Amino acid sequence: MQSLTATESRPDALADVPGICDLPLTRAVVQYRDVHELHHPGGRIRDIGLAVVMAGRFASSARAVDLGSAEVKYLNLTTELVILDWIYDPTLAHLRALSDAREQPSRGEQLRRYCFDLALRVLDRRGFTPLTRPILLRIGFRDLCKDLDLHEDTVVRIVTAPGVITRVHLDYEANCLVFRTPGRGGAHGLGKVLREAFGGLPVGTSGPAGGDPCEIHHVRFGVPVTFQEVLGSLRVMRRGLSRLVARFEPERFGTVSGLTSTFGERATLARLNAGDGRFGIASPELGDPAMSVH
Repeated sequence: MQSLTATESRPDALADVPGICDLPLTRAVVQYRDVHELHHPGGRIRDIGLAVVMAGRFASSARAVDLGSAEVKYLNLTTELVILDWIYDPTLAHLRALSDAREQPSRGEQLRRYCFDLALRVLDRRGFTPLTRPILLRIGFRDLCKDLDLHEDTVVRIVTAPGVITRVHLDYEANCLVFRTPGRGGAHGLGKVLREAFGGLPVGTSGPAGGDPCEIHHVRFGVPVTFQEVLGSLRVMRRGLSRLVARFEPERFGTVSGLTSTFGERATLARLNAGDGRFGIASPELGDPAMSVH
């Protein structure tokens, strides 16, 4: 008599896949991306796209605190889940206590400082990886936006023609600057100007699509493979965008230049030990590195 093999007796393979995440996410340090920020290309200026899950019994509705703005986000992590680290229970309790008392101005500022310091410690310990690269780019580009055009979104606005405002945000995954100019013909000749401003880097274009009336230009920097390449890309972005502001809005450029020459350019990434190659810094707030899911 012939016996059935294990593969022959197994049920349909689809029955083995539940299609949901059963992992409790409370205490996880997660990365969230533009899929969660559909109405804010580039994200909000105070956020960094790195958050601690305060209550994550269900991945479809995780209550998290962004480690840049310290504001609460409700994230659906069932379609994309990136866990960089875990925090200890006492750290979570401290975050909850600060969050509950955030209505007091002093406590709100204390919470924001604590959250951002925690974010830097997570990045220090993880170092430069394909997972941390988008967050590093976002933090660096956020500095650039604050210097050139501080407002609600992580975007640089440039008046490229009378009555025409081009909005520039960074695609953190592709390391690509995206220029969105409203209306047809509003971006006439912009491609040539971009090539000049960014030293001949590849410039692509795309017309209106999906109901978006904007004409779109892309300046591609290539994907950085080291932390130093991240810093190099950000320097080229700053130089190129400064050239554009100087060309189209010379009066504004003079004001911005005066401020940066007096107070210096923002350089948050300089606070990371990753710049000198030191990784794996221990922190009492963070859990066992082996618990991280990649």
